[in-house]
Amino acid sequence: MKRKLISTAVLLAMLPATGAFAAALDRSGQPVSPLFQPGNLVEFGYTWISPTMEGTERTAAGTAGRHIPDMGSSYDFPSAAIKYQANDKLSFALLYDHPFGAAAQYSGNNNFTTNAAELQQARMIPLAAQTRAVVTANMKQAGMTDAQIAAALPTVLPGAIQQAAATPQGQGAIQKYTATPDASLGTNVTVTSQSFSLLAAYQPTEQWTVYGGPVYQTIKGDVHLRGSAYSVFNGYDAQFHTTGDWGLLAGAAYQIPDIAFRAALTYRSAITHDVKTTENFAKYQAMGGAAGTDGTTKIKTPQSINLDVQSGIAPNTLAFANLRWVDWSEFAIRPGQFGAIAKDVGPLVGKPNGFDLVSYNKDQYSATVGVGRKFNDKWAGNVSLGWDSGTGEYATTLGPVDGNWNIGAGVQYSPTKNFYVSAGAKYLWLGDAKAQVSSKMGTPDYDGDFKDNNAVAVGVKVGYRF
Repeated sequence: MKRKLISTAVLLAMLPATGAFAAALDRSGQPVSPLFQPGNLVEFGYTWISPTMEGTERTAAGTAGRHIPDMGSSYDFPSAAIKYQANDKLSFALLYDHPFGAAAQYSGNNNFTTNAAELQQARMIPLAAQTRAVVTANMKQAGMTDAQIAAALPTVLPGAIQQAAATPQGQGAIQKYTATPDASLGTNVTVTSQSFSLLAAYQPTEQWTVYGGPVYQTIKGDVHLRGSAYSVFNGYDAQFHTTGDWGLLAGAAYQIPDIAFRAALTYRSAITHDVKTTENFAKYQAMGGAAGTDGTTKIKTPQSINLDVQSGIAPNTLAFANLRWVDWSEFAIRPGQFGAIAKDVGPLVGKPNGFDLVSYNKDQYSATVGVGRKFNDKWAGNVSLGWDSGTGEYATTLGPVDGNWNIGAGVQYSPTKNFYVSAGAKYLWLGDAKAQVSSKMGTPDYDGDFKDNNAVAVGVKVGYRF
């Protein structure tokens, strides 16, 4: 019975835990399950997620406005693991995944999109400010009083701006403003990350295992804010260049082999990145800032704790659960140009110290429970039910979701003793959320209402034991 139950637990643990549309930027769930498989192992996985996220804008009067078409972009990511059993007590593993990410693209005609004319007007703000300064100086030189200048500017300035825009220097100033000219007329964001965890596990007794090691993580992203919801930040662009840094993973597991029971507690540290950032912001230029300014943005990806539990409940049948906590309430991004303007306008919206480009109100908690069964030597399957708390009813407009409920199923086929292929899928009911621009975070005011949305996640894995 003992060996049969352990074999069943090992097999079912291999079924793919498909990535889900979790809270904030959470994606893979950062599993360490390959570390507990017997012998040597090489495994490759792939996850694809397709969310549908529609909503309705909220007008200044507080009533429902125009429709917001699906702004949730599909995305995918690979994963991999290599595990080596050195002896009965010592093993090593290299785990690769994409722990955090985001993909969103607004479209249609609403307060999260703009049009070509508005975007062109935003690009001309710095040139208009420069032209106004030149025209004003020339009028003063000609002996005009301040009152005469103020009266003449509305008539003279539009023509002067158009003349300046027609010159090669003016065209260069307009196009230099944005990092990705005409890239999009809708607000959009892309965030990708990679994680490499090099782990060592030591098993001093049959019941206990301790494990840990260094984690190297990379992160990059792009953000483009468009539309009247962002007020003075309409037309803001930021590119966060690829940056990597180190963190730590540590954990312990308790096993009862006779019943295939294992409880593993895993801690991952926060990782602080100093990310080279290129910002382009017309409003900032109008105040004397430079176009395409490079700076450094501090981004600290959050610490987390995973608790994974499994137990044999009958021959060839296994129950499993995963509990996860992620410290999103401490996460914030405030690039230099954005922060400078946010600090200037902050007192006008009740935030005297300014506000962040992205931040979250609450920590994330999630839970998954399920049952798996081995049907024969070649086939096994499982079903699961999951819940994610989200990070609060009021969510960022770059990810307007308040948690989810989900159901999943997986199947594994082992044509030989050493080779297996598994596939799994989840359907997610995304939590309704009120979307806020960053200046309204922490208040009950919001800009969009997102309801009755969903997502589908599909994952496959291929593994070989040697």
